Amino acid sequence: MRKLSMDDLKRKTTEEFKKASKLPVVIVLDNVRSMNNIGSVFRTADAFLVEAIYLCGVTAQPPHREIQKTALGATETVSWKYFETTLEAVNKLKAQDYKTYAVEQADQSIMLDKFAPDSAKMALVFGNEVSGVEQAVIDVCDGCIEIPQFGTKHSLNISVSAGIVIWEVAKVFKRPLEGY
Repeated sequence: MRKLSMDDLKRKTTEEFKKASKLPVVIVLDNVRSMNNIGSVFRTADAFLVEAIYLCGVTAQPPHREIQKTALGATETVSWKYFETTLEAVNKLKAQDYKTYAVEQADQSIMLDKFAPDSAKMALVFGNEVSGVEQAVIDVCDGCIEIPQFGTKHSLNISVSAGIVIWEVAKVFKRPLEGY
């Protein structure tokens, strides 16, 4: 067994990425404080050809050295927009026929392993590291997705949650996996 080199991986150039068919998913970051988490979400979004990231509220925006540490250039490939409030971003997406799901522990959440998207386009809202997704945002979402957990901690880091959920959604849509 031999570790693959960067040439062996044959990754897309920035131009090829921008022209490629995208996973019909928008990631919405609801007041995410850590720039390392923001950069990690950008990197994950790049890996799965996510359509865009919406940065909301106190969520920092590129270019920023702290975001770049973990994004490793993904802020140059993944489309992003800033909104003053998460409600503004979610309402815009709903008006464009996106099904919106908060990734949150809620009394009527759908466990990720049981989640079956019923829309051609969706938005996934990931919340603040301490308080999660704002209740007012949950109130306007089409539902909540929850990651099953079995240990003593009650939550996962937002960048870890994003990686898990985006992978599961990508498997359902299968678009970015066609050439894999």
